[in-house]
Amino acid sequence: MPAQAGIQSTGHYGHNATLTHSPTDMTPFQPGFSGSLLDRADPLRGDAAALALLLQHPQAQLLQLQGFDPALTSEGALVWGLLQGQPDTDSLILLGLLQGIPHFVALQQHSAEAPLYRSPRTMEILSLLGPQDMATYGTARSLIDWHGRHRFCGKCGGATLAHKAGWGRRCSSCDSEHFPRVDPVVIMLAEQGDRVLLGRQASWPLGRYSALAGFLEPGESVEEAVARELFEEAGVRASAVRYVTSQAWPFPAQLMLACIAQVQDAKLSIAKEEIEDAAWFSRDEVRAALNGDAQARFLPPPAYAVAHSLLHHWAWPTEPKRTTA
Repeated sequence: MPAQAGIQSTGHYGHNATLTHSPTDMTPFQPGFSGSLLDRADPLRGDAAALALLLQHPQAQLLQLQGFDPALTSEGALVWGLLQGQPDTDSLILLGLLQGIPHFVALQQHSAEAPLYRSPRTMEILSLLGPQDMATYGTARSLIDWHGRHRFCGKCGGATLAHKAGWGRRCSSCDSEHFPRVDPVVIMLAEQGDRVLLGRQASWPLGRYSALAGFLEPGESVEEAVARELFEEAGVRASAVRYVTSQAWPFPAQLMLACIAQVQDAKLSIAKEEIEDAAWFSRDEVRAALNGDAQARFLPPPAYAVAHSLLHHWAWPTEPKRTTA
């Protein structure tokens, strides 16, 4: 299907950078952290009477955590326990309903040593979770982190308290309401013919390369951010940008906007303060890496990362819809 009319943007980092998308581009696969079976039940969050009934539901479920990471069954599924007996219902977040049964997670106690972001153990656990459980845990983890970082009011400095079933906080001093936010991030492949540009961070496992990425800045469009990041990190200028898909990334609360950008000049100017290295890879080299070839030129990003899905989409553009399971 032909792409829809693009949004054109001529700017400092790219020449006539155009954002396009098509229905087939938008949902070619199911990225990680998507597909939760829970109904988020937004209308019930501010209904005190309805919430009280959910808390008293005899089958109400509580997500079991080990610190900030989820407990898993031997099959790699989330562990749920009955909510009955939970002493502090004010510390609960309503994650949603499944077949009418409420599912909650308890706020965790944060400290200066608390791992608000991901740890090697977290990454190991994610590799075991299916996409639906991963999405449910991602929601829980992101909300827990948000509560831990918003204990005081950004307006007056007063202490805040959880409300709206854990989906907001209210200042005890000025009565201001605060709600969880997500930070948009562009993550992109620069494409030239049958090659794609990937980069790596020094902290990554040896040999791993992935899509370049960066936060959107105030007053910036998606295509402008893609062009800017590619120019800042690798010195290439985008001429057209097409949106592919998105993914929630709960460490702590990003929305990854995955794109592919065409570039005209393959010459690189790598910003060493941003990335350790960047290089061009052929389609066959990307396919070998994604297939787990021991002789592959690079180690791809993990399957639950949207960069993996984006690479798969680029490497096999005509394949039918797939999932991360």
